[in-house]
Amino acid sequence: MTIRKVELYGSPVLREKARRVEEITPEIRTLMDDMAETMRFAGGAGLAANQVGEAVRVMVVDLGLEGGPENYTFFVNPEILEQSGESFREEGCLSFPKIFEKVRRPSHVRIRAQDREGKTFELDGDAYLAHALCHEIDHLDGVLILDRVSPLRRDILKRKIKKMIREGEWDNPYPNG
Repeated sequence: MTIRKVELYGSPVLREKARRVEEITPEIRTLMDDMAETMRFAGGAGLAANQVGEAVRVMVVDLGLEGGPENYTFFVNPEILEQSGESFREEGCLSFPKIFEKVRRPSHVRIRAQDREGKTFELDGDAYLAHALCHEIDHLDGVLILDRVSPLRRDILKRKIKKMIREGEWDNPYPNG
């Protein structure tokens, strides 16, 4: 397993709509393993493939998010089947280091995806997990956390990022191990 470079805001791959995975090849499984290792190293709760430079519909989320044991689960070609309610929670993002912002999302989602072996499964997520699943699916669609906040907050966050870039805090927040 390899720790990959996390793409930061400004990288064009973060705005790409990820391609559907037609076959789960050994290369896709290696990508999954690398994503889990990268997420663990960077201290994340979820990671989409385009955040490590691969515009394919693969994501990993720690289903032990709310205090349970670590449970990294892979999602290939995830799609939201149902969503309901509303939740307003603070989110972070490995592609936006040191940025935390309140985002409005559904309080419940049901998603369908394939696992590492290509078997289709469905998963319900509530509260924090619903946010994490929606956040990572947004990444696969080229949608970023900045797109989920008000124009005023977006401008404030962009100024904060520019300051971090000027001060050298943006260049390599997760140096490869």
